[in-house]
Amino acid sequence: MKLPGESLTLEVTESMQLQDYEYFNRIFYMWRKCGIHIAIDDFGTGYSSLGYLKSMDFTGIIAEYDPFHNGHAAQLAAVRAAGAQCIAVCMSSGAVQRGGVPILPESVRVRAALDAGADLVVALPAPYACATAEQFAAAGVHLLAALGCDTLAFGAETPDAAALLDTARLLDGEELNARIRQNLATGMTYAAARAAAADALHPGTGGLLRTPNNILGIEYCKAILRRHAALMPLALPRLGAAHGGGAGVHAGTPMASASFLRGLPQPDWEPFVPARAAELYGRAAADGLLLDGARLETAVLALLRMQDPANFAQVRGVSEGLENRLTAAVREADSLDDLYTRLKTKRYPHARLRRLVLDAALGFPAELPMPPYLHVLGARKAALPRLKQASLPAATALADLARTGPEAAKISRLHNKAVDFSSLCREKIQPMGLAFTAKPVVI
Repeated sequence: MKLPGESLTLEVTESMQLQDYEYFNRIFYMWRKCGIHIAIDDFGTGYSSLGYLKSMDFTGIIAEYDPFHNGHAAQLAAVRAAGAQCIAVCMSSGAVQRGGVPILPESVRVRAALDAGADLVVALPAPYACATAEQFAAAGVHLLAALGCDTLAFGAETPDAAALLDTARLLDGEELNARIRQNLATGMTYAAARAAAADALHPGTGGLLRTPNNILGIEYCKAILRRHAALMPLALPRLGAAHGGGAGVHAGTPMASASFLRGLPQPDWEPFVPARAAELYGRAAADGLLLDGARLETAVLALLRMQDPANFAQVRGVSEGLENRLTAAVREADSLDDLYTRLKTKRYPHARLRRLVLDAALGFPAELPMPPYLHVLGARKAALPRLKQASLPAATALADLARTGPEAAKISRLHNKAVDFSSLCREKIQPMGLAFTAKPVVI
């Protein structure tokens, strides 16, 4: 006797799904395609949370995947097991938030994500990808909401979406802003001033604002609230290694942060990345597609030295005479580290300065509209019909999207400039125009 898939529920444990991400993602995908339900055992012991009880049809993730690693694969597996029928990733393209370019080109990172269980990958264009946490989050939320996602999944040190939402509401209050200004006047950094102000108004809240993934998660929540986006935030715990930390192990699987991996030779990534991704990275290295740090450094300094110093005052994030410090630093700096050291003040953290320097080199303007299109970098064929429900122009060809309006033309030009710059900084220099000519990854 044949039974419909809907009549069957299969129970899985969190520990089982973490044994082999790629295998179990394929299995989950096939089960759900047949209508089979998945029940999670050991409820509340790991990734599991009450947020999973909500039906998630179309889940979005905002990520850099630079490089894609076991922690990212675990997140995709958890989201799939929780009920997501389709997973869309809004992935940084052309630039990254730390104020640089991706260590791997987009096509490699897209394929790694699709192989590990993502269904759609759309670009977070370069001007937004290297922006502040607030701007980065707002752009990503805007794109995923326009795509039609109903859930936003993200990692956090405190995987409590309700607490992160409450903190997001607090951050938008005028009383908090007044206290921040008072704290800044005492010489505090902005981050410290904000955390102290939050603690004063709501004791314990400041702690949420002192860890990087919580901070970004709160910015996601803030963007959702401000835009009244139809997205449920789903906070998931980081596993194995902290953001920017070293290596660790979870459920017998080696884990490492992306920043830790970027500090290792590419062959040493293998224990910390899915097997299929390791193959992709090996081929990319053999083809000379890895980032060449020396070329990046020389290119940034060259672009800055050719700038009219008057332009620095128009750079995003420049204020309080920082353009004068930048002008002086550019004249003398013999490396990027030297440049950052010359620019450093108590008010400006290193990450902000890195972003500011890249903005100045690439000429990103201070004011940008929300991303005006959905540029599809990769997809499973079965997920492509999802694009029909998008509220923004959606296509695989950037040239077509650039013709949809003046804002689209502007953003596509800025993005192409960043991709051309990234192409110049590879071990083997790549041709210009790849943002417009590269083919999407479709499987």
